[in-house]
Amino acid sequence: MIPSANFGLQVPYLMVSKSQNHFDIVIVGGGLVGASLACALASTDLRIAVVEAAPYDTEQQPSYDDRVLAIARGSARILDSIGVWPEISPAAITLIKSIHISDRGHFGAARLHHYNHGVDALGYTISARALGQTLITRLKREAMVKIFCPARVEQHVIDSSRIALTLAGVTDVDHLTCQLMVFADGSASDMRQGLGFETELRNYQQSAVLTTVTPGIKHNNTAYERFTDSGPMALLPAPGNKYAVVCTTSAAAVGDLVRCSDKDFLSMLQIRFGDRVGNFSALGKRRHYPLSFLYVDQPFRPRVVVVGNAAHTVHPVAGQGFNLGLRDVSTLAEVVVNAKKAGRDVGDTAVLHQYWRWRQRDISRVGQFTDGLIRIFTSDFWPLALLRDTALITVDLVPAVQRELVIRTMGLKGKLPRLSRGLPLE
Repeated sequence: MIPSANFGLQVPYLMVSKSQNHFDIVIVGGGLVGASLACALASTDLRIAVVEAAPYDTEQQPSYDDRVLAIARGSARILDSIGVWPEISPAAITLIKSIHISDRGHFGAARLHHYNHGVDALGYTISARALGQTLITRLKREAMVKIFCPARVEQHVIDSSRIALTLAGVTDVDHLTCQLMVFADGSASDMRQGLGFETELRNYQQSAVLTTVTPGIKHNNTAYERFTDSGPMALLPAPGNKYAVVCTTSAAAVGDLVRCSDKDFLSMLQIRFGDRVGNFSALGKRRHYPLSFLYVDQPFRPRVVVVGNAAHTVHPVAGQGFNLGLRDVSTLAEVVVNAKKAGRDVGDTAVLHQYWRWRQRDISRVGQFTDGLIRIFTSDFWPLALLRDTALITVDLVPAVQRELVIRTMGLKGKLPRLSRGLPLE
């Protein structure tokens, strides 16, 4: 028997009812990635449980807040394949038709336009709250999905045939069993840490300040990524001719940016960005969070797999974090469904190893790409500045190079699972 993971409560292993409370898969963490995985599997014959600690209908739910998400074209295809995208109000979605990338104080710039790549949009934006509400509304009507919220896993014991879990915070059911447990509980995952997964963690000594502004001219569905000596700054088009702002700054300076007056903050944004979209006004509420890099070297154990930010957290530059998690969803869903159809145990190590072989290259490349951008574009070493600006000009002027970048950032490169190709799982 594999050693148990205990979180404060000692319960005999076989106190679990294996009929009513047995599931094929238990997803720990019902945020955007965990709920998306449950939606993807809801149409199959797999029984799914979602265990989420924060109530969905309160401000305590960190995943479903007012952040604006950049959704890659490939990610929208995944959400469409699982039936979620059509249920989102069109008024909540803004198309990204063009992307402008620049290096403040230097000559390098690149411009990407949807019409050069044969698509109606390079990506989309939507608030985490709007997407989260759609996901949960969908899950609540799925017969094969049971949601335990608010609840947390207090103990789990793994043996060769199943996992037994003890829940805290619920009154009707406090014991479950499953074949596979998926950790999708975020970068600070207690579950991942409790099992001692080997993890690379690096603090960028930076924080991201999130807010919204109204530009002086129409945004025309153009997103901006501007690299500055203080860190990258992104402007994402949002409904109502607003921009969602992701402003990166040093950890030492974030306090001043959060506490300063609206006038001073808008002035700082204007100086860092310039006047390309006119004068900023109507500053929204400011939020901030620290930035770090996290990578789990091998995110699976017998009957356990880690996905989303719990397995890989990247810098928000280029907006790849949630999109990377959705690609985890599309791959894992296909692997476990195929295993079930073949009569295999969905928690078998060989099944989970197949998932990781499929995902490892993409996760590694995106992590290296975003980490490299931060290192290169925050350096004031002039040969490096010349190299990076030459690279931006090359992307701008060489169609083949630009197309390679666009395909990768849209999540359409490599061997794609069925959901990523717009096909149903079965």
